[in-house]
Amino acid sequence: MYLNLKLMIVMFILIQCIHGFFQIYTLMLFARIIASWFPQLYEYRVMQFITYYTEPYLNFFRKFIPPFGMIDFSPIVAFICLSFIQNLLVNFLLGFMR
Repeated sequence: MYLNLKLMIVMFILIQCIHGFFQIYTLMLFARIIASWFPQLYEYRVMQFITYYTEPYLNFFRKFIPPFGMIDFSPIVAFICLSFIQNLLVNFLLGFMR
């Protein structure tokens, strides 16, 4: 029983870390999308950092979803996929806690 309690604590911490990572990355994507409307923000280091880490993920979706006029729908699909992956991982790990 003690081993199960330790395992549950480790799994809980792991789930919280994964959830936190996905929340931070989601906020970074959101900031990146908002910043695309204000090009002068890219002069700041924080936006350069955000762009560096979010651009490869967004470019993956831009390969398959071209812009429609001036509107880029790939970030919407990127958000949906990120949420799906997060839920998949968390539910997979929750399965070990049962």
